[in-house]
Amino acid sequence: MGSVTSLGPNAKAFWQAAREGRSGAHTITHFDTKDHEVRFASYVRDFDPSPVVTPRETRRVDRHCQFALVATDEAVRDSGLDFARTDLDRCGVIVGSGIGGLRELEDQQTLLLQRGPGRVSPFTIPKLMPNAAAGLIGIRHGLRGPNFGAVSACASATNCLGDAFLYVAHDLADVIISGGAEATVTPLGMAGFIACRALSSRNDAPEKASRPFDRDRDGFVMGEGSGILVFEELEHAKARGAHIYAEVLGFGATCDAHHITAPDPSGHGAARSMTLAIRQAGLQPADVDYINAHGTSTQLNDAMETNAIKLALGEAARSVAISSTKSMIGHLLGASGGAEMVITALTVERGIITPTINYETPDPQCDLDYVPNVARERNVRVALCNSFGFGGHNVSIAIGKFTG
Repeated sequence: MGSVTSLGPNAKAFWQAAREGRSGAHTITHFDTKDHEVRFASYVRDFDPSPVVTPRETRRVDRHCQFALVATDEAVRDSGLDFARTDLDRCGVIVGSGIGGLRELEDQQTLLLQRGPGRVSPFTIPKLMPNAAAGLIGIRHGLRGPNFGAVSACASATNCLGDAFLYVAHDLADVIISGGAEATVTPLGMAGFIACRALSSRNDAPEKASRPFDRDRDGFVMGEGSGILVFEELEHAKARGAHIYAEVLGFGATCDAHHITAPDPSGHGAARSMTLAIRQAGLQPADVDYINAHGTSTQLNDAMETNAIKLALGEAARSVAISSTKSMIGHLLGASGGAEMVITALTVERGIITPTINYETPDPQCDLDYVPNVARERNVRVALCNSFGFGGHNVSIAIGKFTG
């Protein structure tokens, strides 16, 4: 696994900061926000993509793809895979983005309007397309298996992980590099989400703004980064002595068929995605020890997800531990599920549940165990990772402790 988030340039730093309950939210300084109602985000400060991405490449590759390439480099090194000794026709890439190269789109539109079509960069389309990260990773490592990126808003990375699971489980590949990348802390990205009233406006206290399941939540915090994982067929991994963090057990995907931005308040679709993942894993609701929640810190989502967990788990909902990584890294949109699966897998392996920070005032509508503010030691045999997105997309993945 590998990651780039506002909590650190790699998975080790990310895990340590998440265990400590730190926030990655800061006032935005890389563009002028004086006319923006929200002036902070969980962005990656002082990002240095070298030596993974050369200075020449940085001019041709959007920031979200740079995140993906850096996180993939870490994940491949962590996996111990030697692609020179691997069947590259059986190795693929499924890495998604909810929006793609938004900053490139902004910059080139400005050039078009100010200086005319002749000044638009020839790299515009390759930089902005949402499948660029998957293509670049495949090219970088010479992987000739399935290669694409799911685009399902904030469920994109988790959709990619689910597809990776299915490709490996059905013997269509031995190895899939999967996850997501996003870089939307831009003038247009911020303005768009401000306009639809999705963001917290706590400009005076950015580190306190993301507060999933808290009564006083007022919106999510925009985040950016990448989370990448290597999914590998079990015997293939064991044959080369790979370190296995967790076993992927099940996958569920549904649609609310309700509204383009608002979730179905009943939680029926989200509950069904969890139920499908649990059933495919051959488990019962009571077997789930931990849920890494979508947990955005919006009024609608957190109440809906609470309802969904109750529908999916029944009485077991009262005993399951739930936490939101977004309380610390903000909302990485299409990359969320990749980064959150890094945390979920480490939780399963190490028996430490990272907290939901900024949980101060209970909400009667959100009355489950959200692991408030402080990490908790607990043996986690089975975990769910949830992602839900604009368009009504719901995705859940079940993973379990690997026992050899």
